[in-house]
Amino acid sequence: MRMGNKPARSSGTRLGRVVGGACLFVAAALALAGLWFRGQLQPLPAGDEFYFRVETPKGLREAMYELSSRGVVRNANVWFRYGQAVNAPRTIGEGTYEIRPGMSPKELYKALTVPVRRMVRIPETNWASRTGRLLEQQGVCTAEEYAAAIREPIRYQDKVGFRLPEGGTLEGYLYPDTYDLPPLLGAEGVVLRQLRAFEDRVIRKKPLPDDLHRALIVASLIELEVARDDERPLVAGVIENRLRIGMRLQIDATVLYALDEWKNLSRKEIQDTDSPYNTYRYGGLPPGPICSPTAKSVDAALNPSEHDYLYYVALPDGSHLFSATYAEHLANIAKRKRALAAEEGGP
Repeated sequence: MRMGNKPARSSGTRLGRVVGGACLFVAAALALAGLWFRGQLQPLPAGDEFYFRVETPKGLREAMYELSSRGVVRNANVWFRYGQAVNAPRTIGEGTYEIRPGMSPKELYKALTVPVRRMVRIPETNWASRTGRLLEQQGVCTAEEYAAAIREPIRYQDKVGFRLPEGGTLEGYLYPDTYDLPPLLGAEGVVLRQLRAFEDRVIRKKPLPDDLHRALIVASLIELEVARDDERPLVAGVIENRLRIGMRLQIDATVLYALDEWKNLSRKEIQDTDSPYNTYRYGGLPPGPICSPTAKSVDAALNPSEHDYLYYVALPDGSHLFSATYAEHLANIAKRKRALAAEEGGP
């Protein structure tokens, strides 16, 4: 009986050794896998910060693969799996994010939850090309991209609830305001924000005429001519009075728009600038708005003051002197010169 039991003990010993060896192998493999996994989670070498733009929400896996190609993520699949384990965001929302090589996984996950906010002021006195240059300086889009975007009004017609011009540009409809315009947003994103602000501030709040485009042309002239709100209807009245009697408008801002420069004009520039926008050389209104006006200027264009003024001249404080005759206008010009001299300390 003892002799018969020896093979069983020998078989059990061998099985134990096999199981033990297998366990050791698995443990070693797991340890190696863990080391490899931790190694794949190590940040890559540090590098320069850059902006990562997400146009439409995307999953974490897709974002990891994109950032892997840009030298931020060592192993996209590992960083995605680890993100799942530590409750990283499953979806990256639309926006622009500040990213840099050398981030740890958790630093990256956090960065992808905080889109960049950059408030950009688009002034009331900007016409579109000036706004384009401003946007390029801010890294939002190039001036060329913005110019191209506003030349295609039809692209935006189904995105707004009012009628856009069928041809030409969107000049006049690009509402001036302060917007959140993160880097790399792109021209279309800016234009949509401006059109929606125009719809909210102008279209929805005012009874508008059938010829909205004409009203915007007049409003744009007022916007660039007047600083004081109480004078906007007065200048609107001057414009309408001149148009009614066939008198040229002779507004400096139209020449500046034609030149695409904001500066003090010389008499020669006024005379030599051959553009349909030059209201010294051509009668009637210019062919289109010369900026995108505010709601206050649109109000003034729709409700001009009734008076007999045909002239106005600016004083150093930004106010204007109005007159009905050329003789009165010359007297007001003399007052302006005296005010300028007094401000400069002259006689």
